[in-house]
Amino acid sequence: MRILFLIIFLTFQMSLAKAEVVKKIIIENNDRVSKETIITFSNVNLNDNISQDDLNDVLKRLYETKFFSDVKVSLKNNELKIFVTENKIVQQIIIKGIKAKKIQEAILEKVKLKEKSPYNEFIAKQDINYIRNNLNKIGYYFAEIKSFISENPNNTINLVYEINLGEKAIIGKIEFTGQKVFKNRKLRNIITSEEGRFWKFISNKKYLNEQQIKLDERLLKNFYLNNGYYNVKVNSVYAQLLDTGEFKLSYNINAGNIYKINKTNLLLPKDYDEENFLDVKKTLKKLETKRYSFNKVSKVVDEIDKVSLRKQYEFINASINAEVVDDNLINLTFEISETERKFVERINIYGNNVTEEKVIRNQIITDEGDPYNKLLEIKSINNIKGLNIFKSVKSKVEDGSTPQQKIINIAVEEKPTGEIALGAGVGTDGTTLGFAVTENNYLGKGIRLNTSLRLSQDTVRGRFQVDNPDWRSSGRALSTNIQSTSVDKLSDNGYKSNKTGFSFGTRFEQYENVFISPNISAYSETLSTNSSASENLKKQEGSYLDTSLDYAINYDVRNQSFMPTEGFRSVFYQSLPIYSDDFSVTNGYEFTNYYKLPNEMVTMFSIYGRAVSALKDGKDVRVSERLRLPRKKLKGFETGKIGPVDGNDYIGGNYSTALNFSTTLPMFLQSVQTADVSYFLDVANVWGVDYSSKIDDSNKFRSSTGVSVNWFTPIGPLSFSVAHPLSQTSTDKTQRFQFQIGTTF
Repeated sequence: MRILFLIIFLTFQMSLAKAEVVKKIIIENNDRVSKETIITFSNVNLNDNISQDDLNDVLKRLYETKFFSDVKVSLKNNELKIFVTENKIVQQIIIKGIKAKKIQEAILEKVKLKEKSPYNEFIAKQDINYIRNNLNKIGYYFAEIKSFISENPNNTINLVYEINLGEKAIIGKIEFTGQKVFKNRKLRNIITSEEGRFWKFISNKKYLNEQQIKLDERLLKNFYLNNGYYNVKVNSVYAQLLDTGEFKLSYNINAGNIYKINKTNLLLPKDYDEENFLDVKKTLKKLETKRYSFNKVSKVVDEIDKVSLRKQYEFINASINAEVVDDNLINLTFEISETERKFVERINIYGNNVTEEKVIRNQIITDEGDPYNKLLEIKSINNIKGLNIFKSVKSKVEDGSTPQQKIINIAVEEKPTGEIALGAGVGTDGTTLGFAVTENNYLGKGIRLNTSLRLSQDTVRGRFQVDNPDWRSSGRALSTNIQSTSVDKLSDNGYKSNKTGFSFGTRFEQYENVFISPNISAYSETLSTNSSASENLKKQEGSYLDTSLDYAINYDVRNQSFMPTEGFRSVFYQSLPIYSDDFSVTNGYEFTNYYKLPNEMVTMFSIYGRAVSALKDGKDVRVSERLRLPRKKLKGFETGKIGPVDGNDYIGGNYSTALNFSTTLPMFLQSVQTADVSYFLDVANVWGVDYSSKIDDSNKFRSSTGVSVNWFTPIGPLSFSVAHPLSQTSTDKTQRFQFQIGTTF
């Protein structure tokens, strides 16, 4: 111990012996950076006692400023000398080889070296890697990047990047490997990436894109979680360069077992009234014996959130503990705990260069001054993500100015929100072409614009639509629609209709899962007939002006809106005339229920009904307003070629109804990964002629049964059905084989 103390004492004395008091500071070779600034950077003051370690710290601090390429420091005779060689200032950053301003701006935003900053060779090399990574993210995997500097007369430099983008990386093939359970066709419908084809000259989804692939991973994982695969692993997603110069995109999936929820439990703090959580307990009880579903578990959290707001439980948090008790059983425990009393001092939002801040704040449930609640914070972040106008949304909570306050920092990363779509289809009902231009964040206000044109064999429809999902921060969507439609049925039905007008309406959630969407519309229509039309149809020729109030009440408890497998949807629709030449009212109702059976079979049952009638005495429903069945409601018959016939014209009816049953048959074509088979049974009818009692309205139910196949072909998705009519009338036109194939460009 004596020896150790002696060594420490001698070392301390030696360091003191080498230390000197600074009486003078001399700065040499500086040009742009002033003496005072360098002294400030060094953090040394006159009369400071400086050792060798302190001199090393001075060197480190000066290099960290990035202003100097070389620094020498010495201390002798109480004089501190600092000799510097300054880095030249970057006057301008020039990007050659890229014309698109958006790509240039994206590059300049990410690099560390900026204009008016000191040049640093090491950072410049790092920036080349940043540029390459950013170009990879948007599909330019073959880009070549070089950089050099050019001297300016004012002792500054220009930093020049020469970039040869090359061809964008195209996805030539998409495959799913591993224990994926589901067929490739279904999984292709989940992801956003798609295989490139020569005709896809507009679609950006064919290019390899890192952010798009990450989105695919999330979509795939959520799909499996909602179908009971609790331990699903999307093990890897990798891109392999093929000999053709395209990439093969592979998703390796291990679905694991299907898990059912065995038992549920709710743990509350001792001083909480259990009566306030009865709805939560009922929701939990319904989960037992059912397949695990991430969406269903999330709804329990929503129930807890409602209780916290309604019953003044402001400082609570909910944690979920999932205990696997068997190969396919899970016990779920929801534990509610009371957190420390904290309040939101401030909410900061970063990264929204285009999007107005109020668009983001309208999605935040909590506000400045409110109690801080972790549940509400998470829900707010999910609401912002749901806008689908940001590449990423992250939040971080920091301590505020007092121990009882919190600051919520929300960082968003914006992404392109415009899209051009071009599609085409051909089938037994004819050819269709579609073109659309959409923008989901117009002027940064979160407003959606949609301009579309659709052409089919007898219809031309153009539309311009504006949707504001949160009008004036009311929580209600507001939409405006301008539309023009021309329907030419002269050859088949003896009439032609041109209809132009506009509508505006709103949509809001009145009660949980109950959505109401009122709408006011005004349209003018010109109806013309030819010599082949019946006399009754010719009487309706002329011009009409219609204004109406339309509304729908939609009760939707499906497990998901896209490809649902459980739950039901109930919709009532009504159109009431405000001012019209014939004052016809339309009522409709549709109920669709989904069931999930063993072996991944999904069964659907649907009831559909429509009725239209004229309210004014002596007036009949116009032929263009009469009812016809959509093709999907009655397979095995030509679209529009059942129901009342006036002469040779199929005039539609005052009433239409349909019962539909279908079930998937996963046991068929198991080896064909791109095809699914379904069995169906359709029963439907169109009847009623208000303008003549002499016309046979063929009031008889038609029915058909058969199989349908959905096949993902190299060209595009193909759906076809083979149907056998079970009942029909003599005037009906059957079509036992029907198909439709389409693609996007």
